[in-house]
Amino acid sequence: MNIAFAPMEGITGYVYRNAHKHFFPGTDRYFSPFLVPTQNRRFTSREKNDILPEHNQSLTLIPQILTNDGENFIWAAGELKAMGYHHVNLNLGCPSGTVVSKGRGAGFLADPQKLKRFLDKIFENSQVEISIKTRIGKEDPDEFYRLIEIFNQYPLKELIIHPRIQKDFYKNTPNWDMFEFGQRESRNPVCYNGNLFARKDWEELKKKFPQTDHIMLGRGLVANPALADIIKGGKALTPETLKAFHDEICHGYENVIPGDKNVLFKMKELWFYLGFLFRESENLKKKIRKTQKLSEYRALVNQIFQQCPMDPEGSYFPQL
Repeated sequence: MNIAFAPMEGITGYVYRNAHKHFFPGTDRYFSPFLVPTQNRRFTSREKNDILPEHNQSLTLIPQILTNDGENFIWAAGELKAMGYHHVNLNLGCPSGTVVSKGRGAGFLADPQKLKRFLDKIFENSQVEISIKTRIGKEDPDEFYRLIEIFNQYPLKELIIHPRIQKDFYKNTPNWDMFEFGQRESRNPVCYNGNLFARKDWEELKKKFPQTDHIMLGRGLVANPALADIIKGGKALTPETLKAFHDEICHGYENVIPGDKNVLFKMKELWFYLGFLFRESENLKKKIRKTQKLSEYRALVNQIFQQCPMDPEGSYFPQL
């Protein structure tokens, strides 16, 4: 069983990743939040800082690239190879309106001819292994029939299938019929991604698709950082481990981000997910969302851990 951590912009940067690998070794691979190469041929300082090898020594990181321009992809892949990366991932799954409107991410799926020309170019000219993370279409699941034909023409390191269309965003349920088709017809190794929030979700998927041995976790793993370990038969999460994990992240941000406000922005975003683990915590979580001081934030977090029951196998559930 190989478990990957999906990239989540604003959350799964290198400070978070290093703390996570330290406390929860069950995750095999981490994908970086997407890099957007532009015509000026450089990564932003934030992007470069996140993928520096010295910031990711304790884990396996796969940089993810978001673009629909072959030359920009080739440049970015070359820069990443020079940094020591031999595998990069192409993002064809992001459903964000601002991304899709530029024909990137899941928006690229709407133009299969352009996508094929792009893939021809990058596979002819890139000197790294390339995997793809994709949705099954932009408007209609039937788009996936043509997309699989295209993907099968290239030696992908892996095809990560999130079986939703772009218009679904993260609502509705993943289309397992289309995942079954993709797994059956793909000439490349396949990884499943989508709505694996608890061990029971994995067990249901494995029962339906027993040959599945590569999965990618996202929101479920942020909400319960021990989920990969639990799926692999490891121990359930404990309050003590979660608190130590939380503190290491917070200290890590304090060391690299100036000012309480900026650190709190990162930690509050994380609590949207961690909050699912704690019962009877709404009042304290509301105070966390409002606080502007780190000292007050820490006191509120301590109260949650001291006063609110934690479900050791608690899980994220989507707000439909």
